[in-house]
Amino acid sequence: MVSEHEQAVQRNVQALGADKRLQALTQQWLLAAIGHNYAHNFSWLGRPVIQVPQDIYATQEILWRVQPDLVIETGIAHGGSLILSASMLAMIDYCEAARTGATLTPGQSRRRVIGIDIDIRAHNREAVQSHPLASLIEMHQGSSIDEAIVRQVREAAARHERVLVFLDSNHTHEHVLAELQAYAPLVSPGSYCVVWDTGVEDLPDGFVTNRPWGKGNNPKTAVFEYLRQLRETPSTDAQGRPLDFEFDKTIEHKIAISASPDGFLRRC
Repeated sequence: MVSEHEQAVQRNVQALGADKRLQALTQQWLLAAIGHNYAHNFSWLGRPVIQVPQDIYATQEILWRVQPDLVIETGIAHGGSLILSASMLAMIDYCEAARTGATLTPGQSRRRVIGIDIDIRAHNREAVQSHPLASLIEMHQGSSIDEAIVRQVREAAARHERVLVFLDSNHTHEHVLAELQAYAPLVSPGSYCVVWDTGVEDLPDGFVTNRPWGKGNNPKTAVFEYLRQLRETPSTDAQGRPLDFEFDKTIEHKIAISASPDGFLRRC
């Protein structure tokens, strides 16, 4: 049964989604904030996490809702996102133990975070490996679309029941589309494939000058192409279940400010 508070939240979120003036103001704010490297200014449990706080908050809500036993992340950078996911998995473990009366033994969790990056710098690797949550994390160095890396991750996913994916590495259309083709089929029904930085498509022409991606060539264009491919050629996952995703607009409407509009893909 939906509580009065939940009903009020639903009304609030619907109103936020319908408020075009607020959305226009948000876009203006984001353009100004990017000039200050806003997303680079935050950390999670001691490690830099390059996300706007609203997306960080959305991440924890998604992780709590899905309760995954495997999180796959492409793009590691300083490792803050890995620590964020691992901390939520640890919290889920703690709550599960409290609910069932099970003994919670450090290092024995079945839950894992897999991080992939083409260049894991030594100081970042050391910082993640020395973190108290390191036992929940494994890192793979190499391109996220390299066949050997994809094969390793698929083999790991086959040993887990609830899989969630975050894509946040090379933001070109070609690369993100290849990531979606490789990792979206691993997402469990009801779980998410979150594609970060889709907002690049909404920036003015020429706004991105120091990266190989930009308007017309970015994560959002890859998302729409991937969904188009699924519509034209229906696919199944390794268990033979239909592969279908929908935009969860409720998330971005709720947080109002996001670097990833149309990036929260929920598997149906």
